[in-house]
Amino acid sequence: MNTRDPRRPPAHGPVPLQARIRALFASGPARRGGPRYDVRTRVAVVGGTLGLCALALVGRAFDLQVLNNDFYRQQGDARALREVAIPASRGMITDRNGEPLAVSTPVESVWANPQELLKHSDRVPELARALGVPADYLLRKLSARSEKEFIYLERRINPARAKKILAHGIPGVHTQREYRRFYPQGEALAHVLGFTNVDDRGHEGLELALDDALRGKPGAKRVVRDGRGRTVQAIDLLRPAEPGQDITLTIDRRIQYLAFRELRGALLRTGASSGSIVVLDVATGEVLAMANLPTYNPNVGRASSLDVMRNRAVTDLVEPGSTMKPLTIAAALEAKLVTPDTLVDVSPGRMALGRYTISDHKNYGIQTVTGLITKSSNIGAAKLAARMEDRYFHDFIERFGYGARPGSGFPGEVPGTLQQPAQWSGTTKATMSYGYGLSATPLQIARAYAALGNGGVLVTPTFVKGHRGERTQVLDAGIAHDVMQMMRTVTEPGGTATQAAILGYHVAGKTGTARKFSDTGGYTRRYVSFFAGLVPVENPRFSMTVVINDPDPAKGYFGGLVSAPVFKNVMDGALRLMDVAPDDIETWLAVQAEAEAKRLKAEGVAIPAIPATPAAPVEAQPRVAGQQALPPVAAALLQGAGR
Repeated sequence: MNTRDPRRPPAHGPVPLQARIRALFASGPARRGGPRYDVRTRVAVVGGTLGLCALALVGRAFDLQVLNNDFYRQQGDARALREVAIPASRGMITDRNGEPLAVSTPVESVWANPQELLKHSDRVPELARALGVPADYLLRKLSARSEKEFIYLERRINPARAKKILAHGIPGVHTQREYRRFYPQGEALAHVLGFTNVDDRGHEGLELALDDALRGKPGAKRVVRDGRGRTVQAIDLLRPAEPGQDITLTIDRRIQYLAFRELRGALLRTGASSGSIVVLDVATGEVLAMANLPTYNPNVGRASSLDVMRNRAVTDLVEPGSTMKPLTIAAALEAKLVTPDTLVDVSPGRMALGRYTISDHKNYGIQTVTGLITKSSNIGAAKLAARMEDRYFHDFIERFGYGARPGSGFPGEVPGTLQQPAQWSGTTKATMSYGYGLSATPLQIARAYAALGNGGVLVTPTFVKGHRGERTQVLDAGIAHDVMQMMRTVTEPGGTATQAAILGYHVAGKTGTARKFSDTGGYTRRYVSFFAGLVPVENPRFSMTVVINDPDPAKGYFGGLVSAPVFKNVMDGALRLMDVAPDDIETWLAVQAEAEAKRLKAEGVAIPAIPATPAAPVEAQPRVAGQQALPPVAAALLQGAGR
């Protein structure tokens, strides 16, 4: 009889899954003949092992992220963080009245990451079209720098154009802010201001001389960039940008324009190859204007020729010609060899000096020392120099700044040449007396003349307003005044520079016409024409030198014909711009009266006679030296106005 419980599975049949699980987790003795298992111990071991692994991972993560995170932070920063420069704007340059002469305007520069851009080489032709360059050229440029992460594609362009280039969305192409210099006066002030290079650093002129003050200090910030080089977030300001210092010059742009305009007109009129003008404030040494031709436009950068970039007024040497004669006579007056009225025989207009001959324009006979300046006598100057000791004459000329740099601080300033007496030949002193055998720049000549108008005080010239140059007494004030009065005759009837006369003002000046030295030796039939002068004589305000190089002899080359009219036109405008009071009102009234009389006569209007009226006798007053009596018409007009 089968007594097996039907609910139990067969002894050798399959064991249900639930039974297996219950058996696995059941406690008690193991199956017959099998190993003994402790399930709880197994679970505890596995759980503990997993817990230790998790703890180890957490500890390692804590170590890497908190305790020893420098390496991975550096690696992350190297991929995302960048230090970006913050450009600093260059300081503005203004004239003495605050008018801008050089300003910096914001522009954009386009740059690329060659490594990223070359991954999208199919976009290079599109970028080339946007930049306006050949595609093969751009591809070669990128390939040559394929290992770099930065390359400029185009510098300092209009922001609107840069925006159009970025609008193409070409990977690896970006822009950055920069500054570009702009010069409102253009060619007129090119040689004084100079210009800046592509990195906004001074390259010529005052931009170079004052670069440290103008340049400013760029700042820096830390930013996060994505994989395409785009700035995602600004993290930190490392240092703020410090803009450059604004500088006010002594230049007056109005006088500068007058000088440039008249110089250009003179070169066109005379066919000259080049020219320079310097205008100084007599009392302070401030450079009010300095113009040169030929010139260039600093807004387009470096000129095509280095020759046109020179500031000839401070770098080019010329033999000063007859502009030396007032200094020669001043030396003779100081040595008490002559007075302004001493007579000097310069006949017959020629004088032998060794194997050379000194000649005047014509035979001037016997002249006073004043007349030697009026007529510009070479023989008279040589005779006075012959009476002076060599060392004294040399040192006197040296006192006025010849042979030394003027000290204005302008780059490239030259000292000129003034030989020591031991190096002189038998004719050197004689030729120096009328401007040969030494050389100077136009700035040096203007500075020496300013000393005559400043009571014998030589002032170091300056381009920066507020700077006061060194002052040195080089000549007695009384002698300087006498020389000024003698130079005044040059612009009056009978002088060599009547075309320099300015209505309403007394002008003291001196013409000069020097033959140019040949590179092969000797002098050519080419000339340099000068006029150096001061105005007004009674209270000198301006010293001005005009140098016209190589005028066409067929059109005239004498200083009184070529350079004197330039002086007159520039100073006539400058005196009115600066509200300088006239010192020759009598002549002005006389000219106005004559013009009024001519107008009335042309209109057929008779000038009414002024009836005589009884008046008490008036004691005659002595007339001031140099004062001119009024013509009858002027007197009548004044009396009529008084009534």
